Amino acid sequence: MRERKKQRPRHAIRRAAYRLFAEQGYDATRVDQIAEAAEVSPSTVFRYFPTKEDIVLTDDNDNDIVLEAALRARPAHEPPLTALGEALRVSIHEVWSAPGARAVTEQRLRLVRTVPAVRARLDESFAATGERVAAIPAERTGRSPDELELRVFIGAALGGLREVLLHWAAGDLAEDLMGLLDRGIDVLEHDLADDAAPPPLRPAAPPATPGP
Repeated sequence: MRERKKQRPRHAIRRAAYRLFAEQGYDATRVDQIAEAAEVSPSTVFRYFPTKEDIVLTDDNDNDIVLEAALRARPAHEPPLTALGEALRVSIHEVWSAPGARAVTEQRLRLVRTVPAVRARLDESFAATGERVAAIPAERTGRSPDELELRVFIGAALGGLREVLLHWAAGDLAEDLMGLLDRGIDVLEHDLADDAAPPPLRPAAPPATPGP
């Protein structure tokens, strides 16, 4: 009960923000307007969300903690990309199981697509996630978290997830997200070698034989 009470201002801020974004646009909406609509002070808004962009991108559950726990739960002998792919599936499923998650995701991704500041903050968020989860494959492979190869691996995997989400948003969330994630992971595993090759060019038709 104490935790639910603590989350009420957070929910009120997010609801007020999304309503104002829809009514007057993201850029035209000020934090003090969000605070007034949520019946809290501006300082309370910043206590829950350090930036306006974080109102859009932050879930009630810490997604990094969810992903980290899912990755640590994978078998130690599993190949790093397999482990990270399965952990992403588990964490996405957990986030989506929350009530109203689809509606919030639709609003969030619409803003990510259309507001440069939100997309920039998303990139910062993915970078922070990469630094956090890199410790796990580092421990399992004996590499340093700062090693170039490990940073490239984590950056490629999370960059792929970012592109999957943007592609999903561009299609109005009509495609199967897990199917798109599988396709993204497959590219990381096999590059583009398994993609269907373009159809071969038809041979030119032989010149017409002149009639008698």
